[in-house]
Amino acid sequence: MRVLISGYYGFGNLGDEALLDVIVTQIRARFPEVEIDVLSADPAGTRARLRVDATPRWSSRDVRAAIARADVVLSGGGGLLQNATSLKSLLYYVGIIHQAVKARRKAMIFAQSIGPLDVFGRFVVREGCKGIARATVRDARSKELLESVLPSIAVEQTADPVFLYDAADDDADLREEGLGSESRPYAIFSVRKVPALKDGVALLARAVDRLADEHGIRSAFLPLGGTVDAEVSTTVIRLCKSGPLLLPECPLPRAAAILRSARIVVGMRLHALILAARYGVPFAPIPYDPKVQSLCDDLGYPLGPLWVPGKPAPGAESADMLIDRLVAQRDALSTHLRERGEAIRAAAARNFDVLGELIRES
Repeated sequence: MRVLISGYYGFGNLGDEALLDVIVTQIRARFPEVEIDVLSADPAGTRARLRVDATPRWSSRDVRAAIARADVVLSGGGGLLQNATSLKSLLYYVGIIHQAVKARRKAMIFAQSIGPLDVFGRFVVREGCKGIARATVRDARSKELLESVLPSIAVEQTADPVFLYDAADDDADLREEGLGSESRPYAIFSVRKVPALKDGVALLARAVDRLADEHGIRSAFLPLGGTVDAEVSTTVIRLCKSGPLLLPECPLPRAAAILRSARIVVGMRLHALILAARYGVPFAPIPYDPKVQSLCDDLGYPLGPLWVPGKPAPGAESADMLIDRLVAQRDALSTHLRERGEAIRAAAARNFDVLGELIRES
C-alpha cells in the first residue's frame, strides 16, 4: 500500500513542515505497512529529514509516475484549495486531484481549509475534484463551502493535524535565543507579509512596547515563514522603543519549544496559533485570512483579534485594552485552551481514522 501526499511541502515554511511531520508520524504509527511518497519542492531535503520517498513537485512526468504508483492520494493538509493567493496555485492542487481520479486512484481532500474561492475558483474545484473518495476539512466554514461546491461528497469536519504535534524536548534550554529561564517572561510575535499589513505596523509596535512598559514582558519575533517573515518582523521592530528580539530561523522542534514556553503569543501565522493552543498558551490573533478566524471560532476562543488586516486599524486605546486583557486573563484563557484540547485533538486524529477507512477500501 502506497500513499502520495500533495501539499505546500519543501518550501521551508515551518507551519506546513509541521503538518507534514505529523501526517508522516501518524501514518507510520497507525499503518506501518504503508509506503509514503511526498510531492516536494525540495525532494532531497524532505527525503533526508523524514525518511520517505519524495518526488519533485514541478516535474509533470515524475508527478504522473508518482500518482500511478500510489494507491491513495492525499491533497493536504493546509489551505490548498483557494484562489486568494493565485489561480495558478489552485489549478496545480486541483490538477493533482484530477489526475489521481483519472488514474482510478483513491483521492482524498485531507485536513484542509477551503477558500476563499471566487466564482471561477468554485468552478475549478467542482469540475476538477469530481470523483474524490473522501474529504475532511479543519473548520466549520470550510465544511459549509466545500459541501456547497461538491454536494455529492460527504465532507467531515475534523481539526488541523498539528494539534497532535509533540515536541521531544520538554525542558529546552532557550538561553541561546536570549529566552532562558533567568530572563523575564516573554511574548512571541508571529507576522507574515500581506498587503494590508502596512496599516498595522505601528499598532504591532505599540503592542510590543505596551507589553514591555506596562507588564514587564519582553517580545521576540519568530519568523516561521523564513526570510520573508524576518523582513516583515524587522519593519515592525524598527518602530519599537523597547528593543524586541528577532529570533533566527530554527527547526520545527525548536520553534515549538519557544512557543510552548512563551507567556503569550500575538500572531498571524495559523500554525503559530495552533501550536500556542496546543500548549495552552493564550494568544491575540490577527486574522489576515478566514482560516485564522475559523480557528478561533472552532476553539470558542473568547478574546477578539488585535486587528483584522483589510479593515481600519483600531484606535490606540482599544489596542491597549486588548493587550491588557490578554495579560490579565492569561490564566483563564490558558484554562479554556486546555479544556478544549482533548476534544480538538480527537478531531485532529479523526483525519487518520478516515484515511484508514480509505486504505482498507483500497
